[in-house]
Amino acid sequence: MKALLCNAFGPIENLSIEEVAAPVAGPGQVVVDIKAAALNFPDALIVQGLYQVKPALPFSPGAEFAGVIKAVGEGVHHLMLGDRVIALVPHGGLAEHCVVDARAIIPLPADMDYATGAALLLTYCTSLHALQDVAKLAQGETLLVLGAAGGVGIAAIEIGKLMGARVIAAASSEAKLALCREHGADETINYASEDLRERLDALTGKRGVDVVYDAVGGAYSEPALRATAWGGRLLVVGFATGDIPRIPLNLALLKERAILGVYWGDWAKRNPALQQAQLLQLLSWFRSRQIMPPVTEQVPLHDAVDALQRMASRQVRGKIVVLPEA
Repeated sequence: MKALLCNAFGPIENLSIEEVAAPVAGPGQVVVDIKAAALNFPDALIVQGLYQVKPALPFSPGAEFAGVIKAVGEGVHHLMLGDRVIALVPHGGLAEHCVVDARAIIPLPADMDYATGAALLLTYCTSLHALQDVAKLAQGETLLVLGAAGGVGIAAIEIGKLMGARVIAAASSEAKLALCREHGADETINYASEDLRERLDALTGKRGVDVVYDAVGGAYSEPALRATAWGGRLLVVGFATGDIPRIPLNLALLKERAILGVYWGDWAKRNPALQQAQLLQLLSWFRSRQIMPPVTEQVPLHDAVDALQRMASRQVRGKIVVLPEA
């Protein structure tokens, strides 16, 4: 089978498409014929050796995908050949086939296509956990989303609106902000051309925002924290700029602000029942079309390296989905 391989940690352009042995389903496993695999920012980090998890080499990046079960291992009775499914794995999704623990398989809803299914789990599960469990976002509060046009950003906008918040979306171009408005943002800020702190003061009457969803880091985190209200919460989701900010702790003391980390993957392992309940909630919202993964591009496997590079340099809106069979 064909797979995008990382043979050594380093620049994204060093990834190569190679022929490798097709995986075999062991006990408790299934093999999925991948129809669509979504790209996420951690994919760009993991191949460079910059992520908190470093797989054994060589490996294929790609954490979430949708496809069809083509082989079932011993002891697996709840899944059948031909089942349409979604899977979330540590890596291995940017390939034609992937072996998956059967317990990590989720049925693909009948009204969901492969590209949408591939783009649902990581971003929406992360954002729902961040806003509901970590920030405890309340109806009527104001939510600021940094890097709002990315996958987790759009998910945060949609979920924030469903939770009754006023949502301010911040991104670096008018095209990105247009996508944010399409997905429900109440107000937008172009932080490439506007002063973030001044614009937030104007939009909130200098009261400040209640919650900051920060998947960007860098130079935007501190002014966003300074623009929070009494009891404001800054959610540390990621560092798309590549720069981990150093924030003076007196800013937390002032106005009793809180800086809160979000690590959905580890939380889900520790709280499987709660994660299952949140997944059911997301699927319910999808069926009622209250959320819609923002798949903006679908590319073949041979274009995946270019897509990863563009995502790493923040030139992407929404989610890119790779089609291994195209």
